[in-house]
Amino acid sequence: MGSISEPKYDSNHHSITHVLFDMDGLLLDTERLYTDVQESILASYGKSFDWSLKAKMMGKKALEAAKIFVNETGLDDVLTPEEFIEKREMMLHSLFPESEILPGVERLIRHFHTHQIPMAVATSSHKYHYELKTMKHKEIFSFMHHVVVGDDTEVKHGKPAPDIFLVAASRFKVAPVSSKNILVFEDAPNGVAAARTAGMSVVMVPDPNLDRSLCMGADQILGSLLDFKPSDWGLPEFSH
Repeated sequence: MGSISEPKYDSNHHSITHVLFDMDGLLLDTERLYTDVQESILASYGKSFDWSLKAKMMGKKALEAAKIFVNETGLDDVLTPEEFIEKREMMLHSLFPESEILPGVERLIRHFHTHQIPMAVATSSHKYHYELKTMKHKEIFSFMHHVVVGDDTEVKHGKPAPDIFLVAASRFKVAPVSSKNILVFEDAPNGVAAARTAGMSVVMVPDPNLDRSLCMGADQILGSLLDFKPSDWGLPEFSH
């Protein structure tokens, strides 16, 4: 899939100095694992999982997403959010270490690193899960200035609240970094909303199954990170 939209014009595009990445579904192909496991759990109750529910859960903290899951599927009388999380964790634990990097990720991160563009990860995943998911990709993630996880004590509210992006911005060595100088990469509507509320520009790489009406808040929508053109944002161009 090629580029879906050109970036909305904004004079701030040429003053991007820092980059924040979501992780699940953007850097790593983990959303597929969540989908498979959640489909399996619902099937055991004779129900099916659809993408309108997936969209509401994406980017949320675990307990918030679990509450949405049991309420929206009508399982709240037979399954508590905590029980759902426990079931899901047992199934995901063995899958996370096999998480794969998505197309264009390694090229883009190495490019930013080469040109000394400070980067950080802002993920709703808990630290323990972050460690499992990135086991095979330690070199790429070592290029990040820092990582902010969902169970960080400074992150009071999950996406779509802006907390995690504001906390991530505050931890760059050269502080304060203005929100208008930060470009966020996201795959989820909740993450896009969080970035926009934080006053940051945002590039969205949505799953092909996601309803396009849920992508309208992004400054630019791409089919994959292979479609990203740094020059669109006043950043150094790829050398090849």
